[in-house]
Amino acid sequence: MSDDSTINNRMMSELDFARTQLAIFFVVLLLAVDAINPVKIFLHVFPQIAPWHVAVLCVALTLYVFVSEMKDLLYFAVKLFFHSILSIFFKSVEVVGLGNIPSYGPVIFTSNHANQFVDGVSIMSTCRRKISYLVAEKSWNRRIIGDLAWAMGAVPVRRAQDSAKRGSGSIMLSREKNKEQPEDPSSDDATDDTSNGQKTVNTISVSGEGTKFQSELKPNDKIRVQNTSVGLKVLNILSDTLIEVEDNSDLTDLPSDPLGFDILAHIDQKIVYAKVLDKLASGGTIGIFPEGGSHDRTDLLPLKVGVALISYSALEKDGINIPIIPVGLNYFRGHRFRGRLTVEYGRPVYIDPQTLSAFKEGGAEKRRVCNELLERISDAMRAVIVSTPDYETLLVIHTARRLFQQREQSASQKQDLSRRFAEGYKRLMLMTHGSPPQQWLDLQARILAYSHELSDLGIKDYQVQGLDRENSESDGDAVIRETRLSYHI
Repeated sequence: MSDDSTINNRMMSELDFARTQLAIFFVVLLLAVDAINPVKIFLHVFPQIAPWHVAVLCVALTLYVFVSEMKDLLYFAVKLFFHSILSIFFKSVEVVGLGNIPSYGPVIFTSNHANQFVDGVSIMSTCRRKISYLVAEKSWNRRIIGDLAWAMGAVPVRRAQDSAKRGSGSIMLSREKNKEQPEDPSSDDATDDTSNGQKTVNTISVSGEGTKFQSELKPNDKIRVQNTSVGLKVLNILSDTLIEVEDNSDLTDLPSDPLGFDILAHIDQKIVYAKVLDKLASGGTIGIFPEGGSHDRTDLLPLKVGVALISYSALEKDGINIPIIPVGLNYFRGHRFRGRLTVEYGRPVYIDPQTLSAFKEGGAEKRRVCNELLERISDAMRAVIVSTPDYETLLVIHTARRLFQQREQSASQKQDLSRRFAEGYKRLMLMTHGSPPQQWLDLQARILAYSHELSDLGIKDYQVQGLDRENSESDGDAVIRETRLSYHI
């Protein structure tokens, strides 16, 4: 696993390493020479104390330290284990920007979520700080999983879906036109469509058969239609058989047949984030994937508002302006064995303290400042990833960057150059309205063909030049001549 080229970003500086060596050598010297061995001198001065007395005391103190520091020791052991696993699974793991992480105090890490469980392990294994991830309270209460989460310092949070219950009867859904809904000051959903305490939303009319909406539902609860994972927020309860819910873009096609539904009770976000704020107030760090779920896209999904609410709540409650560190997980063939991974820690994002009063007002002002913070976090996260519209474009950019660079570069320089290529590609698409000139299409096709043939032959860029060497006395060279690459890009 490689790190930044600067000495400040090493896990242990050369000075610390030298001190450790000197301490070990000094201890060995004390044990080797009886005349200066402190234990033997102590036993000589107090002959009534036997050597096993000292041994028992040391064992007792060792057990005490192990029990009292069990969480930290277990975290270190798990981190070391996953560090080894990543070194085996990935051909290279490069870390950029460790100097941007504060050495102490509360920190929120926000990362893109492209590889499910591997994402959290990658950050934990490369970060010098101990990171606590959020875990569902339902998992926290399970044996083994909950015990491991406790030992790793995870923070339990309540989720509406964990307490879902079946609703009475069946329902039918039909979409309606935009309507203005009164702003709910207690709502934590961030949106840009707010003004004068009103917000314009797309609604879905839900008619029920055998339902008990008035007794089973409350405003801000959510319903989840059978065979879907999308929660629809309840806006108005008109009768036991008719309600209006907020439309959700994830629910593209409404079911045509009556279906059952689940009820997801509304949870006060202040209660959800209480333990998170306590963790941050004590100087801990929190890891969050603000996109809300894992995906295989090469760009970010819209960020959830939770990270903004946590940051503002910490500033409001404890007066702590917590640094938000964007983390970019850049996988190249990350789902394959011996792929490559670059973990980049960006510059911290801070809340503007002058916006706290707007957050306290609630309603439209609260939504506005949360959205502004989310935009800044999103920009910071895009600054630590190579954002492209699809994997094929990402492959073109990586290959072009390798061909362009004239000398060996650090991980930071490679990341910066890849982002410049990606930004140039985006500008080209904008300038040509998505229809680049034929010269570019031809070049892109040649780059892709070059990359695919390198993969098929199992060779690297620097080995291509050697394929031009001819030696008739060697059968192996004759085979290479037949398969040499004729690309000059």
